[in-house]
Amino acid sequence: MVVGARIGVDIGGTFTDLVLSDGQGRTWFEKIASTPDQPERAVLDGIRELLPRAGLGSADLVEVLHGTTVGSNTLLQQSGAITGLITTKGFRDVLEIGRVRTPDMFDLQWDKPAPLVPRRLRREVVGPH
Repeated sequence: MVVGARIGVDIGGTFTDLVLSDGQGRTWFEKIASTPDQPERAVLDGIRELLPRAGLGSADLVEVLHGTTVGSNTLLQQSGAITGLITTKGFRDVLEIGRVRTPDMFDLQWDKPAPLVPRRLRREVVGPH
């Protein structure tokens, strides 16, 4: 009987990667097409592939670890939904202003990245007094 099997999952935009490690240090891997409309489907399909290959059942699992690059890819590719920002009055521009730090203080070619939320979609609310 194997005690303490773990599965790690990374849901990516194209593929979902899984790794299974049993209590004896043996590992199995699976790469399956992601299912963006239902990301959990690829995870469950991958687990159903891995467990029998390792001779394990779901009762042998003590941990499932999950990570995803979908969120960071959405930010990098700027492909998400139109997003607004609600902030405390007086702080509408703080994220855009930042800390006036540049990667290289003397690089005259550096362009400041565009803000994640355009100014026209930022709203201020009065906070508690």
